[in-house]
Amino acid sequence: MCMIFRMGFRPVVLPVLAGLMAVLCVPASGDFIHPGVMHSVERIEFTKEKIEAGEEPWAGEWKKLRSSRYADVGWTPQARAHVERGPSNQPNIGSSDFTSDSRAAHTHALAWVMTGNEVHVKKAAEILDAWSGTLETITNHDARLLIGMNGQSFVVAAELVKHTWDGWPEEKQERFGKMLRTVWYPVIKDFYPTANGNWDASMIQVMMAMGIFLDDQAMFDRAVNYFRSGEGNGNVRHYFSETGECQESGRDQAHTQMGLEYLANSAETAWVQGIDLYGEADNRLLKGFEYTAKYNLGFEVPYEPFRSVEGRYHYKRISDNSRGRLREMYEKVYNHYVNRRGLEAPYTGKAAMKVRENRRDRRVRRSGASMMWDALMFSGEPEGSVKQASR
Repeated sequence: MCMIFRMGFRPVVLPVLAGLMAVLCVPASGDFIHPGVMHSVERIEFTKEKIEAGEEPWAGEWKKLRSSRYADVGWTPQARAHVERGPSNQPNIGSSDFTSDSRAAHTHALAWVMTGNEVHVKKAAEILDAWSGTLETITNHDARLLIGMNGQSFVVAAELVKHTWDGWPEEKQERFGKMLRTVWYPVIKDFYPTANGNWDASMIQVMMAMGIFLDDQAMFDRAVNYFRSGEGNGNVRHYFSETGECQESGRDQAHTQMGLEYLANSAETAWVQGIDLYGEADNRLLKGFEYTAKYNLGFEVPYEPFRSVEGRYHYKRISDNSRGRLREMYEKVYNHYVNRRGLEAPYTGKAAMKVRENRRDRRVRRSGASMMWDALMFSGEPEGSVKQASR
């Protein structure tokens, strides 16, 4: 275990920790880097420096975070004992509260590590504690999807709070972990192999995050192995053909981009932990992003009818439903393949720039993301941090 991050570190000492990280925090087998779900110490410090220097897009994105309703210090969590999400969120019994509170927890956790202002970390902990002390069940048709989509932000927040602040009582940390094990995990542990692949992909990302927070190697490995070779449509080899065509490209572009985002979030977390899922199957994820970005930027792409696992879905032509509504998810993928690896990702890069333009134009109907603040946290790579994942 990389215990350096558990010794009450505050954001003001991040430069020292960032310098020590490469020496003291190389994970051994069975150990995890902390904080290590999406946002590493190194990336947090890099982003802080860019904000303080007033560089774009960081300064502008930081302003958006600070003015977001999710950063309101008066935010009141709306925890429920029993949450239900039916098909297309009908019925919606607490599921929107679950989603909103997950975003607020994540936003306040980021505000804390960027500023050192305890009002934000206390608010993040308050939200986490409200849900871990209240939630008993998540049920109905979309229960797995809700946990997969929005549980991720809760766990990212919890990971940051636990490993960057010494004010979260251990019993509250354990209670949050118990909620993950006893309420969430039984719902998602077997994935949903025959559903459209964004379902599996959502559960991969949150299961991986849960494994890291809980220091549970078996749980983490279950998610990693499913990404690589799972039986369902969320397996990166099943979700994309060798050309990058997606299993859901013939369904609509909104769900296609959801699946891409969840797999990218998983790959980013794995990279922090020294595992290269980005490169899996000859950079299949990059091919999927390039194909989807190209089509949604208005270019034509080849399409062959795609039959899903067990033949449940067979989309005979590419769908123009939601075409052009770019999801706010392209920055981290461009950063990895271009800035870290030196590969080409022209359409992913154009999509990332288009998303930035759309965020400035309130007339444009935008599509958000499961993990907010993509441009803030992934627009560029810390100098000297490029490395080859070890596993």
